[in-house]
Amino acid sequence: MTITDMPQTAAPDTPASHPPGRASGAPEKVSGTARSVSRPDKRKTIKADRDRLMTALSLVAAIGGTLVGVIGFAMSYSTLAKVALNWGFSKELAPWFPVGVDASIIAFLALDLYLIRKGTPWPLLRMAAHAMTGATIWFNASSQGHIGGDPVQAASHGVMPILFVIGVEAARRLIIQKARLEAGTVTDRIPLHRWILSPVATPVFYRRMRLHNVTSYPEMIRRQQELIGYEQWLKRKHDGDLSKATEDELLPMKMAAHGYTVSEALAMPEQQERAAEARAEEAERRRLDAETRQELARKQAEADRLEAEGKLEAVRARVEGETGQARAHARAQVSAAERAAELEEAALETAVIAEARAREAEAERKAAQEREAKAAADVRAAELERQAAEKRKEAAEADRVAAAEAQAIETAEIAEARQRAAEADRVAAETEKAAAETRRRAAEADRLTAEENERKATADANTQAARKREAETEYAAAETRLAAAEVERRAVEIEDAAKLTPRERAVRKVARMALAAGAVFVGLDADGMHRELCRVVSIADVQREFDVSSTDTASKYRQEAVALIADGYRPQQ
Repeated sequence: MTITDMPQTAAPDTPASHPPGRASGAPEKVSGTARSVSRPDKRKTIKADRDRLMTALSLVAAIGGTLVGVIGFAMSYSTLAKVALNWGFSKELAPWFPVGVDASIIAFLALDLYLIRKGTPWPLLRMAAHAMTGATIWFNASSQGHIGGDPVQAASHGVMPILFVIGVEAARRLIIQKARLEAGTVTDRIPLHRWILSPVATPVFYRRMRLHNVTSYPEMIRRQQELIGYEQWLKRKHDGDLSKATEDELLPMKMAAHGYTVSEALAMPEQQERAAEARAEEAERRRLDAETRQELARKQAEADRLEAEGKLEAVRARVEGETGQARAHARAQVSAAERAAELEEAALETAVIAEARAREAEAERKAAQEREAKAAADVRAAELERQAAEKRKEAAEADRVAAAEAQAIETAEIAEARQRAAEADRVAAETEKAAAETRRRAAEADRLTAEENERKATADANTQAARKREAETEYAAAETRLAAAEVERRAVEIEDAAKLTPRERAVRKVARMALAAGAVFVGLDADGMHRELCRVVSIADVQREFDVSSTDTASKYRQEAVALIADGYRPQQ
């Protein structure tokens, strides 16, 4: 692999501290440091004897620190308790003065260590502890008089609090270091010899290390070696003239001040192009989504329009059907009335004809009676004549036969006339019967029509009454909802004024839901009140109202609401 074959858009796969050195032809140790400096920091395995030594040292430190702290606290307590009497404290309060001073130091330092352990340090606690430490040192040193009068005596009284604070600071440093190790935020220190040997470049090195949160000193060395090796490779590629290098090739030198490694800087153009492509793809996707939503909206609007037209056509067809039905019903009523009138007229006409025929039959009957009377008279005359003819039998035989034939012919005509009269009577009776049946049917049709109209009027009246009752019910429900909303608003205002917690608000709302649902709690014990509330407010209602998925939480809300109602809670009306 030659120097010109080094990739420009990606970092090499091999460790970055070696390829630049080999590519530029420079010695393998580019920065002049030892090989172990540029390699990853390898921790040596702790041996068993070292573990025992550290355990012993920790025990000695713990015992010694505790002993120094107890002695210092005891000496400070004795000294300050005595001097407090001279400073005007009463005999009852003088023993508590050193406890307040020294205990505040321990409390502040312990709280500072606790907050550091939790990752939320507060420097004010440490400054307050140091201030109280300074105060107790001053109090102990000046307890025997002026400090300048006997410095040795003053130092003997002030040295123990100083030692106690030193021990606490050592413990604090150990706890902070342990917390940083656990969190992975331990920052290596720059060795002193680097500050001495490279006083000009080291501040820049330290600045980059701190600004860009590089916690490992070997990692920072590796980055610097990689940058130097890349710069040497770039000079070799362009014959020492870096002005011939492209902007992408110069990125590692430009971005080093901002915490980028050579690999990250070289990968930036490709990453930015991919990010730009991703943004373009996202914009195109959003545009397509917007077009899809617009198309769906248009389709939905078209569907709504067609549905509305369908509903309009259905209403129009229903109205036309009802109108046609009403018209047909009206035509049927008119036709029925016309037929009834025609039948009535025919019946009247038939009655007139029947009456005329009856009068004619009566006249014919009277004529027949007259003819019968005349025939009787003729018979009697014929008898007389027969009797006379018997005397003149031979002479009047022809006249008798003729008279008998005439009588027979006249009797047949009379019988035929009577039969025709009886037939006429029968036909007239049948006609009268048909006319009566027609009138009965017409009357029945009128009665059914009247009953149908009455039923329709009753149905319309019932419909109007039902609509009125429904409107009254809806109005009453609206008033109830308005009153409930007003009660809810007042209750919320009262809860806001009382600054209740969200749970207390929820419990009160469950109680209001039960009271609004018509629950009656008068005269009930706790179990009865709970059953009454469970009857009108279910767990599902509570979950839906407060958007909680836990049935246990909803059940507790109901139990607390029962307790609240039992205590006399009622929303103000």
